[in-house]
Amino acid sequence: MSASYAPARWPTATATTALWALAAASVVFWGLRLMSPSDAVAPPALSSNAAATVDPAAVAQMLGAVPSQATVVATPDAASRFQLLGVVADADQQGAALIVVDGKPPRPFRVGAKVADGYVLHSVSARAASLGASVDAAPAFTLQLPTQPLAVNAPPPAAADAPAPVVAPPPPPRGGVRR
Repeated sequence: MSASYAPARWPTATATTALWALAAASVVFWGLRLMSPSDAVAPPALSSNAAATVDPAAVAQMLGAVPSQATVVATPDAASRFQLLGVVADADQQGAALIVVDGKPPRPFRVGAKVADGYVLHSVSARAASLGASVDAAPAFTLQLPTQPLAVNAPPPAAADAPAPVVAPPPPPRGGVRR
């Protein structure tokens, strides 16, 4: 009679072993979780270096353009009032630009629209917008989109007093050597 009850004991023993293994794994997981450092490592901050200012007239002269006498020169103070955040342009230099004026919230302006007193959006290109006294007049200055630095995913710097990681040797192969 005892032989008939022996197979019924294996599912219970297997289930009990599996539950104990699950409980042990849970204790190990939460123990490691609670023992780990609580301060999360933040990604490195990107430095926001100021974009280099480029004189379009000097670049044009270096490329062989002849300077025109009708060019309107804007003061540096006028150009510093504006900041270009985005551009939508087509091949005809028509479109719109998202511009911050005097630190106020950015607003979209279409080509030909009045941006501020004495300035209208003259034209737009892929990464720039020109402002001038009117659409028919020469542009007074050009605003460039800021260049975005490439993100570099570098490992976090190691702490000076942190111990070196311990690397365990690989386990020996199981079984014997077969020939």
